[in-house]
Order: sequence, then C-alpha cells, then structure tokens
Amino acid sequence: MPRPRHAALARVRDPADGEVIDEALALWFPGPNSETGEDMAEIQVHGGQAVIAALLGALARIEGCRMAEPGEFTRRAFINGRLDLTEVEGLADLIAAETPAQRRQAYRQLKGLIGDQADVWRRQIIEALALVEARIDFSDEADVPEDLVGPALHAAQQLRDTIAASLADGGRGERLREGLVVAIAGPPNAGKSTLLNRLARREAAIVSPYPGTTRDVIEVHLDLAGFPVTLLDTAGMRLSDDPIEREGIRRAATRAAAADLVLWVIDSQATEQSAGDIFENRGKTECWLVRNKIDLVGDKLWINCESPSISYGKELAVSAATGAGIEALIGALAAYAQDYFAMTESALVTRARHRHALEETVAALDRASAQGGSAHEELIAEELSAAATTLGRLTGRVDVEDILDVIFRDFCIGK
Repeated sequence: MPRPRHAALARVRDPADGEVIDEALALWFPGPNSETGEDMAEIQVHGGQAVIAALLGALARIEGCRMAEPGEFTRRAFINGRLDLTEVEGLADLIAAETPAQRRQAYRQLKGLIGDQADVWRRQIIEALALVEARIDFSDEADVPEDLVGPALHAAQQLRDTIAASLADGGRGERLREGLVVAIAGPPNAGKSTLLNRLARREAAIVSPYPGTTRDVIEVHLDLAGFPVTLLDTAGMRLSDDPIEREGIRRAATRAAAADLVLWVIDSQATEQSAGDIFENRGKTECWLVRNKIDLVGDKLWINCESPSISYGKELAVSAATGAGIEALIGALAAYAQDYFAMTESALVTRARHRHALEETVAALDRASAQGGSAHEELIAEELSAAATTLGRLTGRVDVEDILDVIFRDFCIGK
C-alpha cells in the first residue's frame, strides 16, 4: 500500500493470470481527505487503447467493481459534504466553459461564491428567527425583552434589501454562462450566411445565390476577446408564398427580436432594405446596420436605409466575400461583448435556479415584514423559517433530492 498522497511506481497485473498490463503510478487517498470524502485509489497508466481496455477488463473481473455512473464521484462528494450544490454547479460550468470569462466565473462558483454568501444569509435569518421564537416561547419570562420582534424584522428587512440588490443585475451572470446572442438578419441574398461563415472562419452555413436558402436558424458559438458569443444566421426577411419559408421567416424574426444584438445586413447594391417594422417589438435589442458587398459598388453612393421605426447603433461596411471590413466588425463586436459583460464575471447569480431561490427568499422576507409587529409573531416566524429553508435548498442543505438527478445527469462519466 503506497503512503497516503504519495505516488509510487507499480506494476499493474491482471488478477486472472498475473500478466503485467502496464507500469503505472499508484496513489492512495484515505478518507475523509479525498475528493469524495471516501477512501480512494488512483492508478495512472499509459494512455494507449489496449492498456486502458486491459485495465478496465481486469477491474471488471474484481467482485464489487463497476464503472462509475455519470457524475457519481461529484455526487458522492456532495453527499459527504465535500461540496455544496452551488459548488457542484460551478464544477459543471467549469467543465463546460469555452471562454476565459466563463472559466473565471465558474471557478469562483466552484470556490463557493454564492454558496458561502447564502450560508451567511441563512445564519442571519436564523438569528432573526431565534429572536421571534424566543418571544413566542418565553414571553412570560421576566428577563426576556418585550420587543424582540422589532429588531428581528429590522434585520430581515436589511437582509431582504441586500439580496434584492444581488438580483438586480439584469441576468448578466446567467448570460455569461450562455453567451451573448447576436442575430444576423436582413433581406434575402444580402450575404448573411457568407458573413456568418467569415466570422466563424469555417463553412457553418450553406451559401447559395438563390433566395430562401436559409430556412431554419443556424447557431455558431464564438470566443470574442475571451467572451462567449452565439451568432444566429436567420432566414431572409421578405414576403413569401412558400409556407416553409414563411415559417423560417417567422422563426428568424422571433429569434432576432430576442437577441442581444441584431446585425441588419444589406446588399450595398440594392434598394429599400431598411429593417423597417420587423423588429418593432424587439424591446431593448440594439440593431447595427452592416452594408455588405462593398467590393461590388466601387465609388457608387450607398443607399439610404433610414427608417422611422428603427435606429441603428452603428453602421459598418464590409465584404463578406473578400474579407474587407471584417476585422473592424469583429473588433466592434468584441468591444460590445466586453462592455456588455463588464463587471459581470463576479456576478453572484449565474443560474436560473439561483435566481428563483433568492426571489423566493425575498418574497418570504417581504411577507414577514408585512405581518407588522408582535401581534403576528407566529406568522412572522413561519415566513422567516420559509426564507431560511429556501436558502438551504440553494446550497443543498435541505430537501434537494428532487433536483439532484437533474444536476448530475449532465456530468461526464466518472466526474
């Protein structure tokens, strides 16, 4: 048996016939000071397929040995108190991170960014609850102050404001996990798919001179200046008698209206290509005008794309075919992403589950404050208890069996 946490050179043999499979490094991690809190052994072998297959086959013949299920090691770490639920989610996000910004945010969650804060808030609620409970249980004791509910409600209100401030971040933490969404929209044959391929630096979309080629929304994920961006190539916007194309146009308008930024791409040679009323209900979605095919217009005057129903945040000129102006467009997109995600890497809330739990906590604290003074001590205590329980669910301290399978099913085998 190797010394704990010391690597030792070992020959790995098949227990069936004693044949040497490989020379490996063996490590021994006795619990509770291990990844899962249990006794663990680690064998580091050479990575050839034959070696791995022989080792797995030998292990399978040992009674009681089996392959780990997806997320099983992490789930054991959670059950044994090595990780709380938010740290487990941070680990999942770290594994899935595609950009430096996502990696940094996930690592902070893994190290307890929201989990530690939720534990602090939960303790504060329990302290306030203890004051109310003391007033309920020991009201006839002479040494128990008359006004314990007032200080408890004051503390609860301050905590409520603190949690509400953490929620007032526009959902940027969640967006950093998912990526900034940029929709490429415009009339048919404006070069949208060519532009997508140019930005993606690969043939992600089919390019054709025939209008209506793009029927469904195509997604491409990019890393711009370390930030995640999802590009959407949408169907050309026009009136059509083709029911399939009409459905593609409807989907395109819906996805574009829900994007964070729309690049309205036009052919610099054509006319009447304003975004018009297509994004009339786009909310706060910003729209940039991108004049494409500038290599074909020479010194000709560009068309006027002004529209009474839309204003463009930027106007850029490019040639998706030759690459002219593309670097300027990429630079503008990277700057937009950087501004959009500014100060959001340290966002406390990074998942919809976190936000829902904190919103429920705020609602419970609001209901406690609405009960007024000591005349409703029992109701105040009930709402404070509900707030503490909700925060406990956030970190996995209480009543989380129903969500464990959902969280761990996305892990890789053995992670």
